[in-house]
Amino acid sequence: MRAVDPRLVGVRLMDAGLVDVGLVNVRSSGGAAARPAAAARMPRRLGHGEQVAFAREVARLAVRSLHAELCLYPKPGLVSPVDSGSHEDMDAETFMRSMFALRHYFKKICLAGLDDAPFARLKALGIAAEAAMLRATRGVNTHRGAIFSLGMLCATAGRARAQGTPLTPAALRAAMLIRWGEELAMHAAPERRPVAGAADAVPVGRAEGADGGTSAPVGCAEGADRGTLVPVGRAEGTEGGTLVPAGGGVAALSNGLRVAARYAVSGAREEGALGLPSVFEVGLPALLAARARGASITEQRVETLYTLMAHVSDSNVYHRAGPQGAQIVRDHAGRFLALGGTRNPNWHADAIASHKVFMLHRLSPGGAADLLAACCFVQSLAALGAK
Repeated sequence: MRAVDPRLVGVRLMDAGLVDVGLVNVRSSGGAAARPAAAARMPRRLGHGEQVAFAREVARLAVRSLHAELCLYPKPGLVSPVDSGSHEDMDAETFMRSMFALRHYFKKICLAGLDDAPFARLKALGIAAEAAMLRATRGVNTHRGAIFSLGMLCATAGRARAQGTPLTPAALRAAMLIRWGEELAMHAAPERRPVAGAADAVPVGRAEGADGGTSAPVGCAEGADRGTLVPVGRAEGTEGGTLVPAGGGVAALSNGLRVAARYAVSGAREEGALGLPSVFEVGLPALLAARARGASITEQRVETLYTLMAHVSDSNVYHRAGPQGAQIVRDHAGRFLALGGTRNPNWHADAIASHKVFMLHRLSPGGAADLLAACCFVQSLAALGAK
């Protein structure tokens, strides 16, 4: 799998027309400036009170995005207020306790972004957030993937606000890669550590792409007017992308890293290094397309979840059921979409049928669920920026 060259991040963004050349100072391999930065207008510096108020609102939207994902039903094998899906160790109340424990983290990491913090500081906040989550859930991993993806998006929102740049999806992705792309690429670099049943660890991969887009606002009920970006892997102790330091031997490897090493499936590290492509290139376009055809909020999110399930190699699924389970997930998602997705009058019954099959095989596409929450969050940030 091709490694990410951090020196190319800015060049690719500029070539794609996502950012101005004046916003990036790209350096060649020799260290000399490859493209001189143009003079840019300095944005008005936010006062302390304004920064805190902005970070508080961003944190609220992040928690609402997680709540929206939890409330969605039907979603195959996943926890909701209706049932616990394929899980015996968690229910909706477990997720609510986790969200409550993470609310301060989202505010702190947004403030860190406003303060132009280095990735090491973001990583420390993520480690502390995971510890808080595990205390709140009595050791159950509910939101490890969201700690990474939504955490990076909160920091990026803070960075963008400090620079006076828009909170549109394209601008957010560009801001993330410009500020932390090199460090994220280093974080995603393959580590050569022994893993039982595998030769060496391999870099985690990314999902197949589509085009960018936007989504509907978040809310638990259809028609909600308030609302709020993969990693892959969530429950059962999988490595969903928490900002954790690398190192150690077999014992230090999370289940997600073991899965990545054994099956060479997608993971959060390279997902982050590439600017969350599963969110911006797969999930958001699905939300946008469903919204454009007049789908309800529930239909938009179910459509997006199935699209992500069809495109993302979910380490949580591999951890629980291996490649055979992953194939079942892809087959169900592909068939659901081939029949028209939520445009099919029988979509609800089809989704319930998939839910029963997933529970039978203990399948839980938690990575796709975390990505769905991230998609909702990105759209809510865009709505916040438009105010």
